[in-house]
Amino acid sequence: MIDADRVTINPNVLEQHGKDESYHTPRLPDVVVFPKTTEEVSRIAEWANAHRVPIVPFGVGSGMEGQVIPQQGGISLDFGLMNRVLEVRPQDFLVRVQPGVTRMQLNKELKKYGLFFSVDPGADATIGGMAATNASGTTSVRYGVMRDQVRDMEVVLADGRVIRTGSMAAKSSSGYHLNGLFIGSEGTLGIFTELTLRLYGIPEASVTARASFPAVANAVEAACAIMGAAIPVARMELIDGRSIRQVNAYKGTDYPEFPTLFFEFHGNEAGLACDIAFAREIVEDHGCGDFLFETDSLKQTALWEARHHLAYAFLHGYPGRKAMTTDVCLPLSELAGAIDHARELIERTGMVGGIVGHVGDGNFHSLLMVHPNNPADLEQAEAVNTEIVGYALSRGGTCTGEHGVGLGKAKYQRQEHGDALDVMYAMKQTLDPHNILNPGKIFIF
Repeated sequence: MIDADRVTINPNVLEQHGKDESYHTPRLPDVVVFPKTTEEVSRIAEWANAHRVPIVPFGVGSGMEGQVIPQQGGISLDFGLMNRVLEVRPQDFLVRVQPGVTRMQLNKELKKYGLFFSVDPGADATIGGMAATNASGTTSVRYGVMRDQVRDMEVVLADGRVIRTGSMAAKSSSGYHLNGLFIGSEGTLGIFTELTLRLYGIPEASVTARASFPAVANAVEAACAIMGAAIPVARMELIDGRSIRQVNAYKGTDYPEFPTLFFEFHGNEAGLACDIAFAREIVEDHGCGDFLFETDSLKQTALWEARHHLAYAFLHGYPGRKAMTTDVCLPLSELAGAIDHARELIERTGMVGGIVGHVGDGNFHSLLMVHPNNPADLEQAEAVNTEIVGYALSRGGTCTGEHGVGLGKAKYQRQEHGDALDVMYAMKQTLDPHNILNPGKIFIF
């Protein structure tokens, strides 16, 4: 079926494929297989379905909710060898890739065409993994999330059948929207073997800015006002004052230790000058006490490090601990209250943690520093997370804005979806009646 040198039970390889970046308990697969073609994936699925052997797709293991952990053993299907950019179509602003292509690899290839792929979850994740969790990140306020970028997919079903879910057309009213069904399904409905993605032109210029505020509410109101003014902001991130203090200690910077917005604007130089001036007026109207912008690329990178290095700042400051990261998303009108609620919870329980948010789309994360081998510490962090999720759900939000369900958020699915969860499970049973595709994820019955 597949070359012996691409099938392994080496203990080190099994260990690598039994965990991700989350705090969830690792579990080893029985075997790791490295396919090279769709045909091989199809034959593996057909065999596994006939013998009731679980299959768990694996990219680079950068997930945050245990999606790649093989809860019932079986086959870990590593897509590291299916990592080719198959076709770039510059005039269509499209690219076809295999699932093992990483986003940085893809953007390096696209740069020669003056194009880029927009979704930036932070980690150099694989495109297949990003589609599996409906990843987003800092650029979603301007360009949208993973679900908005996928035009077509080649998917291997549990019984080995190979289907396509869309086309290269910019829109379609034909049939059910299968792209939307499979994206975010976390390997529980099918295995992605090819993806066609939407691309964008690399902007002529970009400007990065930082604005600090006396309170979270001021920062959120300023962000909403900027969006309402139709200023083309590409990134808009909120970091709370406690986190800024941690970054200062880690990086040796002296940023004001208040809630802070970090912006990135894309466009042409003349238009950006107007956008920055307008944005500055807006943030100052909302109590901004310190505003700084940079056009130099190196200085822009240094400014963004406060956001991108936040997790490292906490890990460096608290050696031996690991970050449990929450991931709720709310309507913008509820965001400030949710962040204040999360900060109050962290302080009241005596936990160490920071808060960062993709303020333009209502998604925020609390980084809770826990001792991974201390059950009491993990239990307390879970209790804080549960309260944060409960607050979000009670105000029209969701338990996960981008990290996905996996193991950590499965227990909230009934509370969030109600009877709609039964409809989802019916789809799962139809497409995977023997429950071989990433069993133990999303559903708890």
